[in-house]
Amino acid sequence: MNSQAPILIVGAGQAGVQIAESLRQEGFGGELLLIGEEPHPPYQRPPLSKKWLADGGSGSAVSLAIRGAEALARRRIELKLDARVAAVDRRAGELTFSNGERLRYGKLAFATGSLPRILPVPGAMLEGVLYLRGIADSRAIAEAIRRCAADQQRVVVIGGGFIGLEVAAGARKLGAEVTVIEGLERLMSRVTAQVVSEAFERVHRAHGVEFVFDAQVVELSGRGGRVELVRTADGREFPAGCVVVGIGVAPDDRIAAEAGVACDRGIIVDECSRTSDPVIAAAGDCTARRLPDGRLQRLESVQNAVEQGKSAAAALMGRSRPFHATPWFWSDQYDVKLQMAGLSHGYDQVVTRGDLHKPAFSAFYFRAGRLVAVDSLNRISDHMLAKRLLDHDLSPTVEQVTNPDFDLHGLVKQSA
Repeated sequence: MNSQAPILIVGAGQAGVQIAESLRQEGFGGELLLIGEEPHPPYQRPPLSKKWLADGGSGSAVSLAIRGAEALARRRIELKLDARVAAVDRRAGELTFSNGERLRYGKLAFATGSLPRILPVPGAMLEGVLYLRGIADSRAIAEAIRRCAADQQRVVVIGGGFIGLEVAAGARKLGAEVTVIEGLERLMSRVTAQVVSEAFERVHRAHGVEFVFDAQVVELSGRGGRVELVRTADGREFPAGCVVVGIGVAPDDRIAAEAGVACDRGIIVDECSRTSDPVIAAAGDCTARRLPDGRLQRLESVQNAVEQGKSAAAALMGRSRPFHATPWFWSDQYDVKLQMAGLSHGYDQVVTRGDLHKPAFSAFYFRAGRLVAVDSLNRISDHMLAKRLLDHDLSPTVEQVTNPDFDLHGLVKQSA
């Protein structure tokens, strides 16, 4: 197939923009179309639950822009916004849009991101029950929080993960009372050690947030089609002026799956972002990467979107560019910045370095005596060090980490 045939990219977020720009850097000179469902040019999503929300969601979408339309036009990247792809015909090499329009492609990339998981209980779609994905959602959540603050009604957040806690912090800044209902025994339990969970619980309680743990929401109810009450399995009821649901996301792989591209909890890609179709690549939150041992790995982060986007562009040009960098993530809650390097699952020991109560410390995760991940709270230098250690497969000992006089930076210098 002619490499200069049109390349269409479905999804105009971080991964989609990266694919498009990397294609130009890789030397692709043909028609390049970036397709987005929203009316906004490509923008950053992480601030939607952080500063942008805490500031009331009243900022301009321009302030969130990854690249404006003019910047993309200079790279000869065409934008097609407010457009929803309904189907992909791989045999014909054609996209069909929800309005019936059709476009041909030579090669294709999926960068469709993820969708918030819907709470699977009666009342989950009542007015005032809110989910966060895009700019319109963040604005709606901020407006609902302001209304609750003015009417002295409580904001109920379902889910004690990153999104739920960031929304809770934003709601407190906007003056609303907040209850967080978490189904497990502690905050962020799937991704952090107990010492990190406890630190964030202390921070949130100091700001007036109420927590309910080990509670399963079974129903949302209200009058006139609007939510007023959250019920849990143990019979408790929590009045709510609005409910924000943050129970995780699912990869938006429906179109790819319906087109026959291999999917399993995401569009399956290899280390070079290639899918089961040789003319289709995929990158970002919509993907599940096949590891050498056969397991599938999903990473939801800006870093993953950027690096997979570079790999996908290379794959579309017939080249291999594997992505092996240490994964990293972050969360901002009040004045605490959590930065995570590596993947801590399967750890068998965790030790800390720093002050647990400021908080300004790092949690070092070990598995079979080797460092696998580090969570840093207001310790930026530790985070940067952790990425370098993990990138170079260097591991301090537990004793070295717990000795405040030991220079961990020296390990990197010695290996240089």
